[in-house]
Amino acid sequence: MTTVTRAEYCVIACAEAWRDAGEILASPMGLIPSVGARLARRTFAPDLLLTDGEAMLVGPDGAVEGWLPYRHHLTLVTGGRRHVMMGASQIDRFGNQNISCIGDWARPKRQLLGVRGASVNTLNNPTSYWIPRHSRRVFVERVDLVCGVGYDRAARHPGTARFHRIPRVVSDLGVFDFATPDRSMRLASLHPGVTVDQVGEATGFELTVPDEVPYTREPTPRELELIREVIDPGNTRAREVGA
Repeated sequence: MTTVTRAEYCVIACAEAWRDAGEILASPMGLIPSVGARLARRTFAPDLLLTDGEAMLVGPDGAVEGWLPYRHHLTLVTGGRRHVMMGASQIDRFGNQNISCIGDWARPKRQLLGVRGASVNTLNNPTSYWIPRHSRRVFVERVDLVCGVGYDRAARHPGTARFHRIPRVVSDLGVFDFATPDRSMRLASLHPGVTVDQVGEATGFELTVPDEVPYTREPTPRELELIREVIDPGNTRAREVGA
């Protein structure tokens, strides 16, 4: 098999977020999550719904398959029938996410996107995260402002977090989940070529690390063909994650 790039392992890891998802709306935010969602739709998640981000349902090749007006989109969002993969400027051990500002919100050092729909996303439908540059600046002990709601905060208000779930966090180093007794972040897999020590050094809090950590799975020959020749022939994935 041709050497698999780090970006392609990240595509596979993102695609796996929608494995056997059924007929739900995938909302990937970012280049590699978008390639992953289209790959999932073409292979192991054929019922997945994809949108153009405006008013249409589209197939993995971009062909229009249906109409999705905003009111119907919101029905899917608030009823748990969407799985969004967002970015994060900061994320902590319980999955609280910040995309709004760095520093004190009253006088921030950096102003970012704003809270946007992160709180609604996390409370009302499954939300995963894609982080192309894993570092202590992103994986922090405590986020400066909570935009996306993590497991510790959702547990305080179970009545309003009926569909809250964070299936996975994918970075350029590995895959992380919250399959621990206290719902704190756990190292689920390493991308080939990455070590546990590297992940630990790049993370600003103590991760749960199993005794044996598997590697992110290899793409099949068919998946590689789809990624390289059909979905992303221009290798735009390498813009987010290098070799």
